[in-house]
Amino acid sequence: MPLVTLNEAFDNIADKGGALAGVVVLGWEDAYAYVRAAEEVGCPLILQAGPGCRAHTPLPVLAAMFRSLAERASVPVVAHLDHGKTPLECLDAIEAGFTSVMYDGSALPLEENIENTREVLTAARTAGVSVEGELGIVGYVGAKESVGTSPDEARIFIQEAPVDALAISAGNTHLSQTDTVPADMAIIRAIEAVVPTPLVLHGGSGIPAKQRREIALQTRVAKFNIGTELRLAFGHALREKLASDPDVFDRNAILGSLIEPIAEKTVPILANLLPREDSR
Repeated sequence: MPLVTLNEAFDNIADKGGALAGVVVLGWEDAYAYVRAAEEVGCPLILQAGPGCRAHTPLPVLAAMFRSLAERASVPVVAHLDHGKTPLECLDAIEAGFTSVMYDGSALPLEENIENTREVLTAARTAGVSVEGELGIVGYVGAKESVGTSPDEARIFIQEAPVDALAISAGNTHLSQTDTVPADMAIIRAIEAVVPTPLVLHGGSGIPAKQRREIALQTRVAKFNIGTELRLAFGHALREKLASDPDVFDRNAILGSLIEPIAEKTVPILANLLPREDSR
């Protein structure tokens, strides 16, 4: 089926509840594995091209790859730009064919973040593309610390820049290799009390799976970004393949063998965010 917007993906599960995973893509094999997993679960999938991915592969190539995967898929697929640091990056993604973009002005003063987000919104609305904004600082393990999103600023932000999804900082942290970074439920509740917008938690790999499910089913968090735990699965599968078959040298044979184990790892992550009856 054709690519869908983030709004359309949210609408797909609106009557059932739960949340969706925004999975970080680095290449064809992992993207294909994620789509296979989503088809097994029977849920929409958000394929995300982050800064690392974009540094390796041009945006038009990623857009074409995501579109090809969507056209072959039996579930809705979103082509999402993750962490666009300038409005221009978002505009380039829209032009390339992405159906959802995230403008990340979280490091800027509130007024500048709003101004830039509104610029992206104007272009996105014309093109029929969804927009995710970010407020608060989601830090990185071993580096920048997280700074929680202010509910008052979130209310002002949404009034001035009514994005389709708002990424917030509630104890979540990027690049955690263990699920030992619980989210702060009090911050989530305080923000959803004043903001009607679907919320997003980046750094989802660090949030314990049990709490991810609780948040997905009981709050307005509609999207969890999942990257590190799936990248770990890719690395582990790659090492196992090379160790078990040290003579293998063909790229297709090596990377093709990783699709199934990555899909198997992805299935429970996606299913965990949805009501049980939605899992196949």
